[in-house]
Amino acid sequence: MKIRLAWLDEPDRIAEKAEMTSVLTNPRVAALYRYPVKGLSAERLAAVALAAGETFPMDRAFALENGPSGFDPGSPAWAPKIKFLCLMKNARIAALSTRYDDATGVFTVARDGRVIVEAHLHDAGGRAAIERYLQDYMGEEARGAIRLLHASGHSFSDLARKVVSIINLESVATLEQSLARKVHPLRFRGNVYVEGMPAWSEAGLVGRTLKIGSVRLRVVKPIQRCAATEVDPETALRNIDVPDALYRLTGEDDCGIYAEVIGAGKIAEGDPVAVVD
Repeated sequence: MKIRLAWLDEPDRIAEKAEMTSVLTNPRVAALYRYPVKGLSAERLAAVALAAGETFPMDRAFALENGPSGFDPGSPAWAPKIKFLCLMKNARIAALSTRYDDATGVFTVARDGRVIVEAHLHDAGGRAAIERYLQDYMGEEARGAIRLLHASGHSFSDLARKVVSIINLESVATLEQSLARKVHPLRFRGNVYVEGMPAWSEAGLVGRTLKIGSVRLRVVKPIQRCAATEVDPETALRNIDVPDALYRLTGEDDCGIYAEVIGAGKIAEGDPVAVVD
């Protein structure tokens, strides 16, 4: 069933929109993604093993410091995204295609289909090669030295707590319909993309426990959206004011939910999603 929501003169709450959607029909995992370097390319996974209290393995495990951030790898602490290269401020990084190889630790940066640099992320010389390229590529957007940061066990998440982000593809579809243009789901840089659940119904899951595959997760909060979602991941153009469009459609600038892993296990594409509390 296709879901159609008109623009609203006076925004209502997301929870009220959920009442206007179709019935729940076999929600399942449509896709899984991780982002080894904060702000850079998504990497699709067929399956992932999750530990309690942790993020996706290697998700936001590295970040690109844009000028001095105060981050100490010996005593890692959360820092706001503005300290790093990020799509909210640096749309041009979306034009880079990157890939991390778990087996070798090699990170590849390509542009327009051509490999620019290939280097080992866990080697000082390899990191320096990547930093040199990005320093030149960012030009005036570099506020100082660009450094590739990493600390064992640390995730450069937008949230201080370790979470998994879940995106409802039906919600993205209604946003597309309201705008009458394509909205690429990867604008939202989620870990778990779910299909088969009513649009915006994820807002009602805060505080609930989900079972996805064999993993149990507690939903902790909705994801408030920023200017990063304005950037088209295919063109690197800032071409849709997504937070404004969300607010006009739903009365909130949220899309997706954060959840903490409370029971370890494995998630794979096609796995069912259920509320179990």
